[in-house]
Amino acid sequence: MLKCADGTLYSGATSDLKRRLLEHNTGKRGAKYTRARRPVELAYTKRCMTLAKARAVEAEWKRMTREQKLALIESKPVL
Repeated sequence: MLKCADGTLYSGATSDLKRRLLEHNTGKRGAKYTRARRPVELAYTKRCMTLAKARAVEAEWKRMTREQKLALIESKPVL
């Protein structure tokens, strides 16, 4: 989960976290949402064994309220 410069939160799934964070902060490969809200910083991570599981977790996060996401971020440090 990313925290954008405007304070909003963005959720996504990737197989290469370092590369994807760099893409969100530079160039054209970052999500359209984050390109307009740079810089972004890593706020929360969860490691999954498969990309399918990661996408399921992403979908779960997207159903959460902002308050629930902030509580999740506060509950665990970024890896």
